[in-house]
Amino acid sequence: MTDAERKIAEEIFRKLTQDAEIRVREALAANLKTTSDLPHDIALTLAKDVDSVALPVLKYSEVLTDDDLISILRSEDASAKQVVIAQRENVSGAVAEALIDTGNEIAVARLVANEGADLSERALDRVLSDYEDSEAVSDSLARRPSLPAAITEQLVAAMTEKLQGYLVSKHELAPDAASNLILQTRERATVSLLNRESSGKELEELVYQLHVNGRLTPSLIMRALCVGDLSFFETAMARLANVPLKNARLLIHDEGDLGLRSIYEKAKMPARLLTAVCAAVSILEEEDYDGGRNDRERFVSRIIERLLTQFEDPASTMTKDDIDYLMAKLHQLAA
Repeated sequence: MTDAERKIAEEIFRKLTQDAEIRVREALAANLKTTSDLPHDIALTLAKDVDSVALPVLKYSEVLTDDDLISILRSEDASAKQVVIAQRENVSGAVAEALIDTGNEIAVARLVANEGADLSERALDRVLSDYEDSEAVSDSLARRPSLPAAITEQLVAAMTEKLQGYLVSKHELAPDAASNLILQTRERATVSLLNRESSGKELEELVYQLHVNGRLTPSLIMRALCVGDLSFFETAMARLANVPLKNARLLIHDEGDLGLRSIYEKAKMPARLLTAVCAAVSILEEEDYDGGRNDRERFVSRIIERLLTQFEDPASTMTKDDIDYLMAKLHQLAA
């Protein structure tokens, strides 16, 4: 088109946006929804129209600004528009925050499922707290390809708490048995979140969250060691002992076991696990945990062998009760 022809076409479009027949406006929206050089005022008029006209434009038009979208999100009777905005190919952080504010459970579930949505850890944390009772939102979160470890841990904790209540109420499982089963399940899931490629900051955030919520337990720490995650152990010891991470590492890897024993006691970890922890750290320093098939079982077997050797040493202070407790614990973790 020439400039003059384009101007005439745009004026025709503006007239059509005011047409009394909804079918006319629907056809206009369907044909202009992906037009990249559509005049902004026409796109905005269509986006503010009734749902059947507005939804295609709201989902596809790149002419609309964040301010346009946020204003429409906050308008009355906008639930359907909120849902479709959540499904746009790209959703900015500002629009995502505004969607979370709407209280529209379906829209937020679609937002979380949208890989093109810019969701910060803060936004995801808000989703977890504001929509904690929504199965649709929880399901979308669980299916999201990538989540910060701290967010995933919160999701795991929330889901296992619901599962515990279900086991007690529906299957008449004793509360103590259900609690023990859920604790093992949650800790196993938490350890599976640990990634050797995770940044130090992400690991520290996860450990901090576990600590403040009372989930940084000795069994979780021992479980992490049994999958070869020395970084998690170091970060956990630093947090529990309230010392800088670099100091914790120096103590843990000091020659002999005096440094490790010192920070272990400062962290108020159970004395009965100390021998197993020392053995695990020593083995990890001697050889890498390769994460191969049955590697956890082989690693735990090496720890048990080390414990039995120490038990047979006349100078050892380990008792039969200690070794029975440690072996039972290690076999449970290996399983």
